Amino acid sequence: MRNATVTRKTAETDISVTIELDGSGSYDNQTGVGFFDHMLDQLARHSLVDMTIRAKGDYHIDDHHTVEDVGIALGQALNEALGDKRGIRRYGSCLLPMDDALVRTALDLSARPYLVWNVELPTAKIGSFDTELVREFFQAFATHGGITLHVDALHGLNSHHIAEAAFKSVARALREAVDTDPRKADAVPSTKGTL
Repeated sequence: MRNATVTRKTAETDISVTIELDGSGSYDNQTGVGFFDHMLDQLARHSLVDMTIRAKGDYHIDDHHTVEDVGIALGQALNEALGDKRGIRRYGSCLLPMDDALVRTALDLSARPYLVWNVELPTAKIGSFDTELVREFFQAFATHGGITLHVDALHGLNSHHIAEAAFKSVARALREAVDTDPRKADAVPSTKGTL
């Protein structure tokens, strides 16, 4: 079973993340940040990665540390669950429409973290959620998950739609990348022999 549990406790946050890569997309995410929980639920559902997240943060300051630290812990859990990455497809991509929004994602589980983020969110907030935190989450997730991640919003008028399309697009690309390649289930997908 490809699963992992990561806990992260700092002076700012207390986080627990459990994932199962070969899941059905079930989720139970409670971070104390409503819109973020909704996005994490989308990430689990559309990647088919079972996900349970508990987070407590310094909400009296803002949601920044909570969102960023969940990204860190989730990236670490993904990396741990993948192990030596033997048998994975490694690459994934998705072009995802959601009403006015169209978001393209391409990713590589390369162990070479890099984020290219071409996503403009037209408003500063979605409800009480700071929209700049969407990028912060994916930066932390990519860095600590060892992911080369490119996300491009090609169209979009509504911040909620664009953000949700980004999470769903990353989820679908991740689903493809972590999937087992039946033609090379015993091999690491690299000519170097390691990732």
